[in-house]
Amino acid sequence: MLHGMDSAAEVATRLGATGYLSDDELATVVFLAARMQRPLLLEGEPGTGKTALAEALAQSLEVPLVRLQCYEGIDASQALYDWDFPRQILHLRALEAGGEVDPDEAEKSLYDERFLLARPVLAALRQAPAVLLVDEVDRADDEFEAFLLEVLSTWQVTIPEFGTVTAPEPPLVVLTSNRTRELHDALKRRCLYHWIDHPGLEREVEIVRSRAPEVSDALARQVVVVVQQLRQRDDLLKPPGVAETLDWARALTYLGTTDLDLASAAMTLGALLKYREDADRVRAALDRMLSR
Repeated sequence: MLHGMDSAAEVATRLGATGYLSDDELATVVFLAARMQRPLLLEGEPGTGKTALAEALAQSLEVPLVRLQCYEGIDASQALYDWDFPRQILHLRALEAGGEVDPDEAEKSLYDERFLLARPVLAALRQAPAVLLVDEVDRADDEFEAFLLEVLSTWQVTIPEFGTVTAPEPPLVVLTSNRTRELHDALKRRCLYHWIDHPGLEREVEIVRSRAPEVSDALARQVVVVVQQLRQRDDLLKPPGVAETLDWARALTYLGTTDLDLASAAMTLGALLKYREDADRVRAALDRMLSR
């Protein structure tokens, strides 16, 4: 897992090769998480590149990315494993059709590995090395946090009908949170922590140039200047993130725009803003923003 990640500088280089530009602090905490085999907890506003970091890590390390998308009500079984019930029924019928079978042996055969459906956490433990992305963990509840804490402390899970599965090599775990609620201290203490903020103007221009090379340098800068202004407003329901910056720059390029003007900006706001109220407010202010 650590091949090519022997220093923070090498981490930054590897991530940069995938198009993900990290600063020294982020590269350092990623290196330490891998070296210390500790989960990495990333918090920040939506669209700041938390999920993209996990994707870039998997790509740079050339290992699978296993993603667990959290949501309200998710429980351990949905993250861990399930049994392939239809195939188990077919198996029982095949045994019955073949003649008399011992009930105990038949029941035991139902929990064979071929009927085990590995959900993300189990899949990451079994196919290590891997990057396990636990996305938007703040959407889950306290019970699910406790389950995660146990797994991340032991790197193993116990399936009553099957046995204990231990990771041959701990996966590199990235947890993301938009901070819609505070996570418990016990989970935070288990992790290394980093807050990802929106990039500054020059950094975001570099990101657009790296991730969307088809966008001209001049247009990239014009787009980022407007986006940076939008993030300073306090009347938007959802300020645009870096992902929206990239979408907007690409949309303008695909329309043949080389110089950001009022007409092209207004027509493509759907790539940048996701609420009608935000689009209306920005559309009314575009002329003034573009004249700066």
